[in-house]
Amino acid sequence: MQLRRVGTWVAIVMIGAWAAEARAQQPAAAPPPAPDPRGMIFDLGEIEVVGTAPGTPGVGGSVLTSESIWRYDRQSLDQAVNLIPGVASTLDGNGRRNESDIFVRGFGRWQVPLMMDGVRIYLPADNRLDFARFLTADIAAVQVQKGYASVIDGPGAMGGAINLVTRKPVKPFEAEGSVWLGGRDDREAWSAWGMAGTRQAKYYAQGSVNVSDRDFWTLSNDYTPAARSLQPAGRRLGSDSRDWRVNAKVGLTPNGTDEYTLNYTRQEGEKGAPLNVFNNPPVPANSFWRWPYWDIQNLSFLSRTNLGGTAYMKSILYYNTFKNGLDAYDDINYTARAANGRFFSPYDDNAAGGTIEVGATRTRAGDVKAALHYRRDEHTEQNFNRPDNPTLANTEPLQTQEQYTWSTALEDTIHASATVDFVVGASYERYEITRAEEFNAARGVFEYPKGGSDSFNWQGAAIWHYTPSAQVHASVSNRARFPVIFELYSTRFGSATPNPDLGAERATNVELGWKGAFGGRARLEGAVFYSDIRDLIQTVVLPDTTTQTQNVGDGEFYGVEGSVDLTVASTLQVGGNYTYLRRTVTDALQPNLRPVGAPTHKAFLQAVWTPIQRLSIVPSLDLAGDRWSDINPVPAGSFPYLRTGAYTLLNLSASYQFPGGVEVMVGGRNLLDDDYALAWGLPQPGRTFFVKTRIGL
Repeated sequence: MQLRRVGTWVAIVMIGAWAAEARAQQPAAAPPPAPDPRGMIFDLGEIEVVGTAPGTPGVGGSVLTSESIWRYDRQSLDQAVNLIPGVASTLDGNGRRNESDIFVRGFGRWQVPLMMDGVRIYLPADNRLDFARFLTADIAAVQVQKGYASVIDGPGAMGGAINLVTRKPVKPFEAEGSVWLGGRDDREAWSAWGMAGTRQAKYYAQGSVNVSDRDFWTLSNDYTPAARSLQPAGRRLGSDSRDWRVNAKVGLTPNGTDEYTLNYTRQEGEKGAPLNVFNNPPVPANSFWRWPYWDIQNLSFLSRTNLGGTAYMKSILYYNTFKNGLDAYDDINYTARAANGRFFSPYDDNAAGGTIEVGATRTRAGDVKAALHYRRDEHTEQNFNRPDNPTLANTEPLQTQEQYTWSTALEDTIHASATVDFVVGASYERYEITRAEEFNAARGVFEYPKGGSDSFNWQGAAIWHYTPSAQVHASVSNRARFPVIFELYSTRFGSATPNPDLGAERATNVELGWKGAFGGRARLEGAVFYSDIRDLIQTVVLPDTTTQTQNVGDGEFYGVEGSVDLTVASTLQVGGNYTYLRRTVTDALQPNLRPVGAPTHKAFLQAVWTPIQRLSIVPSLDLAGDRWSDINPVPAGSFPYLRTGAYTLLNLSASYQFPGGVEVMVGGRNLLDDDYALAWGLPQPGRTFFVKTRIGL
């Protein structure tokens, strides 16, 4: 480790200690009353939970708190969700796009919607969300519904749902900030976060900013370059990224029941795309990619109004934009886009929509909710082909695709007794493509046939609270997922045939679960789950050798998950979780098909030791077994998939809370320097270290 790096880390610790000392020397004031532990959570932005109180997991769900995100140093969403049983992050199918995907009990980003404060983040072209772009420092909680996601929250939740819940202020004035520095070789990366807000009797306001800047990350020392590999040992080429997000909200609270908020979020990012370490030359040849921008903006209005008695109305109105640029360069110098097949491809998308939800407690025996959702998406694209070629550069005209989606849902909760609840829900959903432009040299701009589809969904759950701290639940949920524009119309650079008649895919998810607490010292949870998938959207090869997406796959996902948290002593807590997942997909046209990306076995183990007051030492283990991955190109006569991705990551951190509300943490990730790859040919970071500090007012 270089001397400059050690000096920087020491400086951060000294600054934190100095700030703590300065605050400690101020005149003491009477401590404020302890706030509601859920007060910082923007509860108006939470999605529905079934079978429990707001802010707790509900049937088939988990809630990850901001404190867990801080304690285990998970700076982006893809890192954070690995703390949750049944959820695993990975690289996209072949890793070429350098996108992090998330699997919830085997279902990926196309079957598990991502929301922020209940507003869906959706990319109409292909919904290839990169979960590594979503920073977590300003997030109060991450809600994950697994298998059973309420129909009240809107369409598309075939395999569950993920919701990022932001913060709101709880004190007349509050502020919080943190600085992070990490890596191994020189200064690899830094990040910072700051928030300020006020909570008054009739209103509140808050603003925050979160920044992350990475120059590169370092491979494990066990990595050995393959023959003729473009990737040497040490720094991972193309691993740089820069992200920032601002979040602001203003809320009116005219009385004890009503709330009206205006929310604004903007995040911008850029990133490289590390190359497959085995392919030289790369396959395909135009694999030298960079994203000069990856930007999302959300403006939303959320409200809750009491309608008298036990009735209420909630509303959401929003306008979202997404802008994305992709450069394909000639070679590893990343300077020119002049060769055949090189391009600059910008996306410019926007969406507008809203939700109206009404509900009422009819009697002590139950309550009912109904919701109406509407969303319009517009996607605009064009290609700048060979833009740096002095004679062959050409620009395609703009092409636009539009679609609308709407859903109506009803949910009824029946309190059969003081300890038994039954919940039933149903929804009808429909989407339609209203514009489907494409371009080629022979036809110019033209329109494909416009597609559309609808679906009926249903679900039910039974929850038995046999003690105040324990419950058994059983649920079944039958949900559909509509295809994205990419699946309907993309020609994959001329290698695919569109299918505007592509239908929805569907899953029936069944779960039996239990959770309980014992004497305030132990908490245990467990679940058995099974998913039956029909009409799965798969890519098949046509007689003319082009490919096409079709509803040809059937599958089964099933497994078990469990977690335990135990207080061993006043100074020691231990815990962990484990998931077993098995996935099979049957496609008569692709007998060798294997579902990629999700590991069969996954576990997280941790302990929190407090040997003295204010000092916490936290060792943890991230463990995973192998997962299927694509091989590209496929060697002649070989199986087109292989098993990869097993890892054992030892992590350790130590934090000290100075007087005055300043905390400093130092730690390391992957301390055993495990060399592993979540997708074939794409190794992950080796041993890293970090230091960070935070202060709150």
